[in-house]
Amino acid sequence: MNLATDAAFPDVTRADAGTILVSPWIVGTPQRQHAAINATLAEWTHAPLPQGFLSLSCFASTDGRTVLNYAQWTSDGAHLAFMQTARPALVREIDAVVPGIERPGVTRYRLDRSVVPKDQPRRTPTAMIAVTFDVDNAAVQRTLIDSLVTTGPALTDPHPGLIAAHFHASIDGRRVLNYSEWTDIAAHADFLASATSARTRAIVETIPGVALFGFTRYRLHGSLAAPASRILAQKTE
Repeated sequence: MNLATDAAFPDVTRADAGTILVSPWIVGTPQRQHAAINATLAEWTHAPLPQGFLSLSCFASTDGRTVLNYAQWTSDGAHLAFMQTARPALVREIDAVVPGIERPGVTRYRLDRSVVPKDQPRRTPTAMIAVTFDVDNAAVQRTLIDSLVTTGPALTDPHPGLIAAHFHASIDGRRVLNYSEWTDIAAHADFLASATSARTRAIVETIPGVALFGFTRYRLHGSLAAPASRILAQKTE
């Protein structure tokens, strides 16, 4: 596979990403995190390039326990075809290197909207915070995202360390993911200790049908993307 391997955060807002797949792996230790991610990137680099694949970003949680795979594809159909054909062999190769990976499952998302604080210089993130909410249905998804974006103090009066917040809605209507980019982990810790964080949580707690699933702090370990020439060819086929 001719892939560009890097350690750059994904372009979450890219227009050609028709579906986003988020898959946590529980691995247990920092050593297994790194081994699992390295094996994943190696397998993807050597396997045939699936039709519709755009990018894969592998994050390691700061507690050393979890890997988060964030993948962009052009469509659900393209990803489902990969799941049925090439994915089993790829997973077997990764498990041969790092046995015993726990995979709770893949959640399929659409990017609902992104918020970038105004009047901020261009900055490069070094931390990603994944905040996940379990919700009752798609209507609650909409209410939650609308409330956080329009009235939530975390975004109306953002912490200076926040670079962007990207709200994802699962296609089954049962989950919301806030994928947020930060200057560093310390900035997010400072935000959590602030009154702004407490006011934001208070807003969430007033919305019926929302359960705060929790947050995890991540650092990007590695990423890869399909070359622009291949993506262009896919569009014209």
